[in-house]
Amino acid sequence: MILLRRVGARLGAALLVVWGAATCAFLVLQLVPGDPVHAVVGSNALVSAEQREEIRHHYGLDRPLPVQYLAYLGRLLGGDLGDSYQLQQPVAQALAQQLRPTVELAVGATLVAAVLALAVTVATSGRAHWPRRLSGAVELVLVSTPSFWLGIVLLTFFSFRLGWLPVSDAGGVASLVLPVLTLALPIAAVLVQVMREGLLDALRGPFVLTARARGLTEPAVRSRHALRHAALPALTLAGWFTGTLLGGAVVVENVFARPGIGRITLQAVSGRDLPLVQGVVTLSAVVFVAVSALVELLAAAVDPRLRPATGVPAA
Repeated sequence: MILLRRVGARLGAALLVVWGAATCAFLVLQLVPGDPVHAVVGSNALVSAEQREEIRHHYGLDRPLPVQYLAYLGRLLGGDLGDSYQLQQPVAQALAQQLRPTVELAVGATLVAAVLALAVTVATSGRAHWPRRLSGAVELVLVSTPSFWLGIVLLTFFSFRLGWLPVSDAGGVASLVLPVLTLALPIAAVLVQVMREGLLDALRGPFVLTARARGLTEPAVRSRHALRHAALPALTLAGWFTGTLLGGAVVVENVFARPGIGRITLQAVSGRDLPLVQGVVTLSAVVFVAVSALVELLAAAVDPRLRPATGVPAA
């Protein structure tokens, strides 16, 4: 019974997040200046006023705003994201076509950021201070550098000067290297800062002294005991991590001329393609909810104190 209540509470919270994101997207897009009909007809000057009214009626834009909102929620509950004004196809189909490149970019950036963060955290958390200071300076530069500028620098060095990697998307693994690094390096820098402090705090704990007294080597103490505690603060950054990946994809895909959801999002915003923008926001909310649930499970796996069986409420 307790488990059912917990699952019901989680599902209710997830639906509330998705509803809030969809509602905010609908309301904010109504404030964007311009006529949505222009996104449908484009710059075609031959379209008469009567035809524009027919288009407005076809998409329901001539109805009162509350009626449009309720119709939008009804379609959303039925899994219908509407039709794109510019692409002239269902929004779900347009997002599905562009989903794979964005997933490849996000998964690659996640793996690279996690590996770099773990390696740098372990390497710079020893007794010597100069590796920590050098790493801290590099981390500050990476966090402070905008993604588009970092991408341009990587393009200039590795593509234009050295010629090692392609300038834009060529459909191979090599064309994915620079976009992944552009998205992963700032994330890794933040994760290192959080995990290093957590690892240093864990190394001062009594359980570490016990592990050393049992004869474990220093690398074993760090990797098998202290690093698990250091990972918990990094897991709490799941919301920021997800937002950075989704927002960074918009910049990175346009800098490197890659297809993907980020690129069509920018085109939809500039062209006032309301259904497509609302579909992207709804998809982002669903991804955020799924990632949050996954992180909660991972946190319980890392720290037994967060498991319901221990009597301590899960985070």
